[in-house]
Amino acid sequence: MRRHAAPAAAALALALALSACGGGGHGPQPGQALSEAKQHLDQTQGVHFALTSSGVPSGVTTVTAADGILTRAPAFEGSITVPVHGLSVKVSVISVGGKTWAKLPFVPVYQPINPSDYGAPDPGTLLDPNTGISSLLPATTGVSAGSSQRGGEGNRSVLTDYHGTVPGATVAHVIPGSSGDFAATYTIDDQGYLSQAALTGHFNGGGQPASTYTVTVSDYGTTQQISPP
Repeated sequence: MRRHAAPAAAALALALALSACGGGGHGPQPGQALSEAKQHLDQTQGVHFALTSSGVPSGVTTVTAADGILTRAPAFEGSITVPVHGLSVKVSVISVGGKTWAKLPFVPVYQPINPSDYGAPDPGTLLDPNTGISSLLPATTGVSAGSSQRGGEGNRSVLTDYHGTVPGATVAHVIPGSSGDFAATYTIDDQGYLSQAALTGHFNGGGQPASTYTVTVSDYGTTQQISPP
């Protein structure tokens, strides 16, 4: 009897692993998964934040990319890509305590700016529980679980997609100019942390083609002292 115990245990472990990777319904319910992801975002001291976009119509004044460190201060240090004089320009940005500075083209030093002039939010507010990235999660309706796959560093995590719909008014806090409902896909790991949010909808009026913005958050717990320039 003992000779059969080890193979049986191994088979059971393999079945459970395959079930976890295949989205076999053993994870949290969709609403619970989004709630837990919001809690993690609202409790972290900082994250690495990145934003990419596709299908943004030319001539639309809106941020199209960003990359940097967000902290609870609130503060941000990194770069954003925005329209400047008809061109898409990547600029260095610092935001601390509700004030934002940027190195604009041909200006070697940081200058105070109003992010809304460039179709961008104040990046320092993106960890705000009420208006930041995490505010998208409880505003999402019709949430359903999608597929699961291994990913993350060394493929050690199981990542599950959750699909739903977010009002444009909520998305506008993160991506100014959004209107109408947005299709959202959230990727959450098996520890309950949001790693990515893909938002597809219309910006600056429904007459424009749909665009997709992808928000990526990583390195939860990051600490960095960010000071005004």
